[in-house]
Amino acid sequence: MLTIKFIRENQDLLVERLQVRNLKAEEIIDMLTNLIALDDERRENQTQSDQILSENNKAAKLIGQLYKEGNRDEAETLKDQVAERKEKTNALQERQQTVKLEMEKILLNLPNIPHPSVPKGNTDEDNELFKPCATPLPILPDNAVPHWDLVQKYNLIDFELGVKITGAGFPLFRGKGARLERALINMFLDEAADAGFEEIVPPLLVNEASARGTGQLPDKEGQMYYMEKDDLYLIPTAEVPITNIYRDVILDEKDFPIKLTGYTPCFRREAGAHGKEVRGLNRVHQFDKVEIVQIEHPDKSYDTLMEMISHVEGLLQKLELPYRILRLCGGDLGFTSALTFDFEVYSAAQKRWLEVSSVSNFETFQSNRLKLRYRDDNKKMQLAHTLNGSALALARIVAALLENNQTGEGIKIPEALQKYTGFAVIN
Repeated sequence: MLTIKFIRENQDLLVERLQVRNLKAEEIIDMLTNLIALDDERRENQTQSDQILSENNKAAKLIGQLYKEGNRDEAETLKDQVAERKEKTNALQERQQTVKLEMEKILLNLPNIPHPSVPKGNTDEDNELFKPCATPLPILPDNAVPHWDLVQKYNLIDFELGVKITGAGFPLFRGKGARLERALINMFLDEAADAGFEEIVPPLLVNEASARGTGQLPDKEGQMYYMEKDDLYLIPTAEVPITNIYRDVILDEKDFPIKLTGYTPCFRREAGAHGKEVRGLNRVHQFDKVEIVQIEHPDKSYDTLMEMISHVEGLLQKLELPYRILRLCGGDLGFTSALTFDFEVYSAAQKRWLEVSSVSNFETFQSNRLKLRYRDDNKKMQLAHTLNGSALALARIVAALLENNQTGEGIKIPEALQKYTGFAVIN
């Protein structure tokens, strides 16, 4: 959430940069004008309330003095004036509450300002190629098949049983498929630990304050699974509970950087098109993911973002998967993000690129919601920067690994993964 101070001081910048997200200038101006008018009213109401409080405090002392001096009539008159001012204060406070709620509604629905490097665009087709694939794309035999056929052939994943037990989008892993999934999780967690990330095992359900703190609410409300009886949400990513560890926390500069990682199942009620783009593991409602989260000093957060990108690159290189990196355009940029890079791996059997990671810097957008602050050298409170990335999301990683490594003798396991799987080939 953008701060009202930033908005008041950067209106022209907001109008310019939010158009990169394909918001219309008139729409942005209307929101900002309404917001600043409400803030002006809030300030004026607060000034009046403070003035009345000061007058009533002075009057209270004078009333007591008048009673002591025997000036009862004058004291009673003064008491009536105090009562009248209290009624006005009550009305001001009621209006103040309404104004604050109206301001919060606008602020919660105002997206983050894109970083200057974010290109303008409408869809994922307008994303910028930040780093092209550096390795040749796999060449498969003529009889190669997509992963949804491979998992049947080798009894790795049962989509039909998942439908029977739960519904579409909830695959059931078994045998070597389950071991492959577990191996990838362990590998990603070990790599994160080696890079200095503290491992967290967080709850899989969060309350509304947590979902609002990281920006899932109200923006992604329709995509989250909601437990109405308990007023809790199933997490769409470990980012939510892990980042919320530091909600309402005040840090010192010496605490930076804070590096956290965690594996969780993730739950998303995503609607998608029909066909091969959402078939098999390409889009599911439950999937496993290892997340990396960093809380950083604002001066260092973009260097940290590049370090996180290098970390994800290292994972894909060890898995021997061809990948490319995209800088997301304004139309594809997440609501809370200032700058996001997506990693895509090439799926040889499907002949298409699959997104497997997003690495983002949210600057102060999340920390303002979270009230996540630090004391600077002058002991003044400042908002920290938050970042996170998928390192990695497993469903499409599994799909690409199976498809790209299929041979006549079975599916080869990348060498770096074999110590985790305990086998070199699936046959």
